[in-house]
Amino acid sequence: MYNDDDLSVIELEEELDSVTDPLESVELEPETSPPDPEEMLVMLTSDQTPQRMLAARAFCELQDERAIPHLIDLLIDVCPLVRVSAAYALGRNTSPDAVEPLIAALDRDWNGYVRKGVVWALGNCRDRRSVAPLIHAIKTEISAVRLWAASSLAQVAKLEYEDIISALPPLIEALRRDPVAAIRSNCAWSIGQLCRELPLNVIYATAIDALLEALVEDEDLGVKEDAKTSLLKVGDPRGLQMIEDLELEGII
Repeated sequence: MYNDDDLSVIELEEELDSVTDPLESVELEPETSPPDPEEMLVMLTSDQTPQRMLAARAFCELQDERAIPHLIDLLIDVCPLVRVSAAYALGRNTSPDAVEPLIAALDRDWNGYVRKGVVWALGNCRDRRSVAPLIHAIKTEISAVRLWAASSLAQVAKLEYEDIISALPPLIEALRRDPVAAIRSNCAWSIGQLCRELPLNVIYATAIDALLEALVEDEDLGVKEDAKTSLLKVGDPRGLQMIEDLELEGII
């Protein structure tokens, strides 16, 4: 179990107020022109930490499969700023070879900022090996990591039916009980994405019930709106009827 103090390098409240691409929190040096991939590839293996960090940040924008082995190696760099940049870069330069190292980093790294980047990268990799680690993250991680694990899980789990039915219960639980509204909103979005891949069964019905509960009972207007959006996109008759009734009553 980790403490929220692990995120001392960032302002946690600012992180949770914005559910934009987490890569935006990795500040890239202003450039008059795009960085030279050849130069950056050499710098990835530099003995100097600032050069490794600059190169890893560059590959948050650049896409070059030659960088992937070096970025994987940087997941165990001594500097957390290098590690977080490498994680985000692997979210841009995705590869099946990076999945297991990213999962290991999620389990091992003490720095919450790094783990946050890792779960974002795992979502972009869209590899079903990530499903179990992301489920574990939603249940046990700090707030900023749970935030991105929720949305990453939807990107990965919808690849296979058995992964969907594994992912929905922890997402439903987090939608109902997570104390952070931004995380509940991400869960509502993810549940809507996964329900669109499901047949009409008990799991589907339970997920729709959870979205309806959030629509009616959640105290946060953002969560309500995301639950409403998910219900509209799924097109479930019960959800559509409930939305119509609540609109007629002026409740939403």
